[in-house]
This record gives sequence, structure tokens and C-alpha cells, in this order.
Amino acid sequence: MKRYFFLFCVIIVFVLGCSSEGTKGRYTLPDIEDIVIYQINPLVFADEQSFKAIEASIASIKHLGANIVWFMPIHEIGIERGVGSPYCVRDYYSVNPRYGTIDDFKTLIAAFRKEGIGVIIDWVPNHTSWDNPWIANSDWYTKDPLGNITHPSGTNWLDVADLNFDNQDMRQAMIDAMLHWVVDVGVDGFRVDAVDFVPADFLKQSNDALFTATNRPLLLLAEGEREDHFQSGFHLDYAWDFTAAMRNVFQRDSSATYIFAAHEKEYAHIPHGKHKLRFITNHDEATGRSPIEEWQGERGSMSAWVITAFLPGVPLIYSSQEVGYPTRINFFNYVFVDWETNSHLRNEYEKIMAIYNANEALRKGRLTAYPTDDVALFERSLGSQRFLIAANVRNTRQTINLPVEFANKSGIDLYTGSSFTLTHELSLEPYEYKIFKLNK
Repeated sequence: MKRYFFLFCVIIVFVLGCSSEGTKGRYTLPDIEDIVIYQINPLVFADEQSFKAIEASIASIKHLGANIVWFMPIHEIGIERGVGSPYCVRDYYSVNPRYGTIDDFKTLIAAFRKEGIGVIIDWVPNHTSWDNPWIANSDWYTKDPLGNITHPSGTNWLDVADLNFDNQDMRQAMIDAMLHWVVDVGVDGFRVDAVDFVPADFLKQSNDALFTATNRPLLLLAEGEREDHFQSGFHLDYAWDFTAAMRNVFQRDSSATYIFAAHEKEYAHIPHGKHKLRFITNHDEATGRSPIEEWQGERGSMSAWVITAFLPGVPLIYSSQEVGYPTRINFFNYVFVDWETNSHLRNEYEKIMAIYNANEALRKGRLTAYPTDDVALFERSLGSQRFLIAANVRNTRQTINLPVEFANKSGIDLYTGSSFTLTHELSLEPYEYKIFKLNK
């Protein structure tokens, strides 16, 4: 009997061991609060064969602290009435041959996952190109009183045809295409474009279908700000009001108190576990001005970034931001980015995000704001861990009075590694920031 029991134990250990080996290296999405997203515009990596060029950049993306990459639309772009926008989708099942093949993309997903980085792709549900095969089903599209298919109402998006969400066949075709990318290709979710134009009941229908069809977590980012997006299943939406408040502070000398007011307003109605996407630039913003132009130079952009990243939310880094690309980027066209330039700025981003990722309190801790006009001063705390962040929002030296509770507090300046002891005042050079870890 003992011999059989021993044999049984050996078999159990073997099975468990095989199971462990089978799951080794399996990718798991990080908690929402732990996510750092890197937005990939394929046309800043290469004019042709972008997927291979991006694969060669995975190590540098990882060094920035990103654990999710978001690809702008990778589908074929429509030609009829087209202007070159990747958001003009000709075929939801295709990849743009300029970027590579579907096998190249699958290889790229595997390479990112090997480094612990998940992959989401842009999805454009509101409209298609005029030469998308779906156009043969005219009832799948919105029509004017004369029966002509129209572009999205209230926009100047003349290159795309507006989809009709009253049509159930179109809805199911859209869901089937999304399921293809999750189930067959293996992406980890979607950034869904222009969702404020899309009915909430379809978003709930499609998101429910995605969650039901997979046995793994997915990440869903809504490019919108309707409150019902979270009820539809999205984990994140856009922090446009926060970004607008930041612009007012950095560009129009508004009080830094507006930053915290915007944050509180945005988070007032967000369900627990959901978050805002926070950014100082993205593909849309960069078509007007680069972050260097937008935030009053390199130092201003870094002060704005520290505030954006260390307040609650999910930070986004747009490809080219980390090397301080100096001017606008039109994402319709290839733009050469010298990834070897401004290594000091890349190193600064890497160091800031390493601090962010290494300290749970900076991602999940309680926020306490100490508003002043010229310095964004706030604390993030979790358990016994306390961090004080100060960022000068002006291009002049600023001295502020610290709250009395910080007087004589000591700790480590996490960026420089040097020890400090606070007094009743704190002085900051133009656009200087400090990330203090306070002793217990």
C-alpha cells in the first residue's frame, strides 16, 4: 500500500511540474494601476517593414518602463477619397503591407510578451473607408434623406463612411472581426477609437462578447469621456479635462491648483478599479505641436510629465516623446526620428519611470494635494511609505512654504539618490521637480 501511495505522489509531482513548465513564461496583464502604456506610431520607426523595426526597439521600450504597447491602426488604409489616415480602415482583417505581414505581427506580439509587455491595437468601429468591402451592404451605413451613404455627422472626416449601428448584421460582423484579433491573432485588447460616437449598447455588446470568448484578461481603452463607457466594460478612458487644465497652467499662467481640481472632477464619478489615461502628448496632440513646443521647452515638458505620471491614472508615452522630437508629427506620413539623439532625455524618462515602477505607493497610494499657485505639490502614501512630489510649473525660480507636517522631515531624493532634510521652505529652479521619499 505504501508503494502505491509513493507512486501516486510521484505522479502528482510530475503532473504539477509539467503544469508549471506549461505556464512558465505565460503573459499576464498587469493590474490597471500598474500599467504604463507606450503608444506606437509605426511610421516613426520605418517607412517600410515597420514591424521588424519595432521589434528591434523592444529593449528600449522596456527600458522606458512600459508594460503595454498600443499600436495605432495596423490595417490596410482606404484609397477611395482617402487622405492617408490610418483611421480609414479598408479591411478589418488585414495588416498594412507597408508595415509587414500578419505573421510578422504575430512574431512581434510574441517578442513583446517575452519581455513582459502586452499588446493592444487601435480599433475603429465608427466608420470605414469608402472602398471597404462592407460598403456593398449599404444598409450597414448611415444615409442622408436621398439615400446616399454619409460621412460621420458633425465632422470633416470626408475620407470615411459612417456605420449604422441600427443594423444587427453590421454589429455582428464588427464583433466577429474584433474576436479574430483577440482569439486568432492574440492581442491583449483594444484602444477603441471615437467611442463617444458609438452607441453605448453596442459597446457593451461587443465588450461582453470579447470577455466571454476569452479565458484571459483583456485591456480596453476608450477614446472618449462618456461616463457610460465604464459600464460598457472599458477599463480606461481619456483625461482630456486634466490635459486642458495642465495647458492652462503651463501656457496661460493659471494657478497650479487647477490641476488638482481637474483631477478631482475627473475621478469623482469613476467606478473603483477604473482609471484615466494621462498624457502630455499623443498622436493627435503631436500633429499640432511636439511636447517640447507644447510645454515650454524640454524642462517644462519634464515638469509636466512628472505631474502627469505621478498623479493617479495610467501614464502614456508616445513614440518620439522620449527623445524630445522637436516639431509636429503628421501620423499620416513617415517621419524620420533619430532614436540616438537626446540620450540624456531618454535616460531621464527611464529614471523617472523606474522610480514610478519600483514604488507601489506612487501608483496606488492615497493622494494628498497641497495646492499652490506656482508649484504642484502633492503626496502619495501607502501604509508606511510616503512620497512628496514637487514640480515647478513656471520658467522662473520659485520658493514655497511647506506644510508644517513636513518640517524637519528627512529622506532620499529618489532622482539624485542624495539624502535631504526639509525645512519650512522649498526652492525650485525653473521647471525643476523633486521626488522625495520620506523616512518613516
